[in-house]
Amino acid sequence: MASDFGSMPSATARIVITGVGLTAPNGDSLAEFRRHLLTGVSGVSRTEVHYMGTQLAGVCRFDALRHQKKKEVRVGTRAGSISIYCAREAVADSGVAWEAVAKDRVGIYIGITEHGNVETENEIYNISKFSYDTKFWSHYHNPRTVANNPAGEASLNLGVTGPAYTIGAACAAGNMGLVHAAQMLRLGEVDFALCGGVSESIHTFGIFAGFKSQNALATHNDPTKASRPFDLARNGIVISEGGCLYTLERLDDALRRGAKIYAEIAGWHVNSDASDYVLPNPTRQAECIRAALTRARLAPRDIHLVNTHATATPLGDIQECEAIRAVFGDGCPDTSINNTKSFIGHCMGAAGALELAGNLPSFDDLIVHPTINVDNLDPQCALPGLVLNAPRQVAKVDTILNNSFGMLGINSTLIVRRFVP
Repeated sequence: MASDFGSMPSATARIVITGVGLTAPNGDSLAEFRRHLLTGVSGVSRTEVHYMGTQLAGVCRFDALRHQKKKEVRVGTRAGSISIYCAREAVADSGVAWEAVAKDRVGIYIGITEHGNVETENEIYNISKFSYDTKFWSHYHNPRTVANNPAGEASLNLGVTGPAYTIGAACAAGNMGLVHAAQMLRLGEVDFALCGGVSESIHTFGIFAGFKSQNALATHNDPTKASRPFDLARNGIVISEGGCLYTLERLDDALRRGAKIYAEIAGWHVNSDASDYVLPNPTRQAECIRAALTRARLAPRDIHLVNTHATATPLGDIQECEAIRAVFGDGCPDTSINNTKSFIGHCMGAAGALELAGNLPSFDDLIVHPTINVDNLDPQCALPGLVLNAPRQVAKVDTILNNSFGMLGINSTLIVRRFVP
């Protein structure tokens, strides 16, 4: 065990965030990401997709070679490169003496929506040029497509010998990475965790084709205005790639090494709709939010910022607003509500983790970033406290509630609080 880590695990141990590493369509660091959220900079642009031509998407532009060699990028996956970049940046941000850390006491827990589709589609596309002769099929295909690939690539790059695996939780996965890490720290399975979510979704034509067949793929003449949750003219999802990983530690360990602390994990809950493959269930979503509040020992009025999952689908936004209205009602005057997908589109497995990161600086600057692209608010999405089109200065931000929901009815709510010794 590394000298910096020695606290005793317990079911009630306080868990804190000490590092953040991210890449988003509109920023490759927390500082850049936050600056663009406050100044209205969208990361949505156009990209070419196999068989579908030009599509709107959130494309990341981080430097993969910052932490990988060219051969590693060539052999590995886009999701692996995103994981490595975010993990390395989070470790650096945490200030931990990485070389002295016992790598068998480090855990990597990465949420994903899906993995492997990109690599299989690419191989089929490649062999189509050779009359589908499978002798041209890459021998790297299998390690590229296993579900644990993103975490596995990160473990190889960082030399982590502790548990490293992914958590498949559709678009609730970003939150799930943090929830799982907090649980493992409390159980004493690890002393230091890298966790969050990643997505390489824009590189698979199947997800574009699938959403298009559902009439759920956003269209707009201006890419930066395509993602428009809560707007009456919203018409679907902008598919995006990205990633955000955090370093989590038990509080005693973080204090012992003098780490800066972004926030404390206050509570969480995960449940399932058990009602439909795709359509969300506002009753189950409300139950998820209430249960997270109960775990955190907070009342709705104690929450100062709610980050919504809203993806800009006509029905999905309304149903989440129903769930939020059922929990918060009109009796929470200090609660602000915003949405990050309006800037970056839907980063799938990375969505929850990135959206939390974009709001963490509110603890320091007391500014709530807005939902942009709302020209005509849908009356069914009109929530008290909704911050639209311009940042809002507020008196207090001590708690943030982050919603992430996914297909097949998985719901996750994560609550973080301002760290107070």
